[in-house]
Amino acid sequence: MSTTTAQRLDVTGMVHVARARVVARIREAEVVAAALSAGRNVLLEGPPGTGKTTLLRSLADGAGVPLVLVEGNAELTPTRLVGHHDASRVLTEDYRPENFVPGPLTRAMTDGAILYVEEFNRVPEETMNVLLGVLSEREMHVPRFGRVTARPTFRLVAAMNPFDAVGTARVTPALYDRSCRVAMGYQDEPAELAVVAAATGGPEGLVAQAVRAVRITRDHAELRIGSSVRGAIDSVLIALELATVRGQAISPAHPVEDTTGLDAALAALTGKVTLADGAARPVEDVVGDIWRRAGEELGKA
Repeated sequence: MSTTTAQRLDVTGMVHVARARVVARIREAEVVAAALSAGRNVLLEGPPGTGKTTLLRSLADGAGVPLVLVEGNAELTPTRLVGHHDASRVLTEDYRPENFVPGPLTRAMTDGAILYVEEFNRVPEETMNVLLGVLSEREMHVPRFGRVTARPTFRLVAAMNPFDAVGTARVTPALYDRSCRVAMGYQDEPAELAVVAAATGGPEGLVAQAVRAVRITRDHAELRIGSSVRGAIDSVLIALELATVRGQAISPAHPVEDTTGLDAALAALTGKVTLADGAARPVEDVVGDIWRRAGEELGKA
């Protein structure tokens, strides 16, 4: 076993920063901060757009440690994660420590950073095994470079969407055993309203319709995958710009016109949702009906 041990992080500082930056995620912020401070690694499970990255950036800033972000996909080989020797320098200098180009895992270990791997269940199995070894020993051996030892503040946080099974791999029980799991579902409607209002500065009615629309997509019979809150943010921002292009003045007395809101929703949402198997209608028709339904529901409230 490695002689290095994890160092306690500033849990109070982490939660303080998260409270100031993250909407309605205090419980998750406290639990993740406590796990990281205790020297544990964390698996964050939840759909996209639920604030996982924002939460982690806030916690890293509160702890005073760097955050190294890695996008997980099938191209994340062990070499890309760990690093490689500069081929041109190897030809003239042979293999030397000086011509090693560290990858994100090596940088995170030597800097004592939080390594944040998004879409973790899309990472190849051999790459997961490299991470498993680091979690067990807090060090790794890199051929022709030597031993890399993790600084005491190094942690791994892996995020994944457990509901998307296309192109994903099963996370082994050994990785779960060496990590703590925190689930992050969609926020409630008031929280999403606050997120979209803060991100867009849009009028209340437009924000409410956009949020209601994305929430409908998540349980719609004709959709397999619904939209995250990003769909609502994009709908509002596009609608505001479209209104400007079309010379439409927006005020509480003159909200965004129906056609402008619909055009914005079609642009923002049709690429963020996935039709269910066997759905007979095109996605534009489904999103159009959802947008109109959202407006009708709010009009009746």
